[in-house]
Amino acid sequence: MTLDRPIKIAPSILSADFAAFGAECAAVEAQGADWVHVDVMDGHFVPNITFGPATCAAIRPHIKGVMDVHLMIAPVDPHIDAFAEAGADIITAHLEAGPHIHRTLQAIRNSGKKAGLALNPGTGIDAVGHLLDMVDLVCVMTVNPGFGGQKFIHSQLDKIRALRALIGDRPIHIEIDGGVTPQTAPLVAAAGADVLVAGSAVFRGGSPDDPTAYGENIRALRTAAEVATGRAT
Repeated sequence: MTLDRPIKIAPSILSADFAAFGAECAAVEAQGADWVHVDVMDGHFVPNITFGPATCAAIRPHIKGVMDVHLMIAPVDPHIDAFAEAGADIITAHLEAGPHIHRTLQAIRNSGKKAGLALNPGTGIDAVGHLLDMVDLVCVMTVNPGFGGQKFIHSQLDKIRALRALIGDRPIHIEIDGGVTPQTAPLVAAAGADVLVAGSAVFRGGSPDDPTAYGENIRALRTAAEVATGRAT
């Protein structure tokens, strides 16, 4: 299937040098990243703790493009305004994080930000159709959320295909988060995804002082995806 929009690569700073976040964000953008992805974990909804609004506010001046904030937290609603004020461009909440996801998506939109809806590997898409008028992005987790560096769950490819068919020609991104590599990028792109979150597959082998590897890794992911969708030149 040929996508109707270009492939975007969104490096996850979960795999960056925590002591140099600003420089890391600037480096991956300079090396070709389209978005910067921030994985927010609370130790409750997922078994890890990462970043909060203060981190987002601190790195915002170092990001020229899109800051894509993925909230793996519960409850979500009390924290939306803080992440909006911290400079998030997209705020994604999990379908599983609370009983009133429609209200959550409304709150994100009301904060002036684009709204994303994330689905865990064990979650189907039955509810998504009722929410499509509220979302700018659907994030398919291709690992169980909570840790970086996990292996890709291949059963999610059918979910991506079903989502692409459900979304049709609506201007909604399908984002993939988890286990994205040059080997799995073609699979998810061919299934209909257009935003690929990658952590170790981008940051491996480089540093802010020598970010050449970041560019090579980003190009490898993009090329693999574009070849699979007939977009490679």
